[in-house]
Amino acid sequence: KRKLVKFEMTERGIPRNGYTLTSPSGEVIGKVTSGTMIPGTKTAIGMGYVSIEFAKTGSEIAVDIRGKLIPAVVKK
Repeated sequence: KRKLVKFEMTERGIPRNGYTLTSPSGEVIGKVTSGTMIPGTKTAIGMGYVSIEFAKTGSEIAVDIRGKLIPAVVKK
């Protein structure tokens, strides 16, 4: 049902453990397990469990950070 994926934020925001992962339209698809900023860059990355249909590399997802959906993309 679920798969652990890596993702990279496409806008400003840091994913944290327990944040909700959603489809771009806002449907809940999973949870963040960990997230941080990459040292020396302004890029945030994370890992989380998502529904199988959103686990492909390049899939667009979003992270619900304090009520705002911040876009992200699934990475290899």
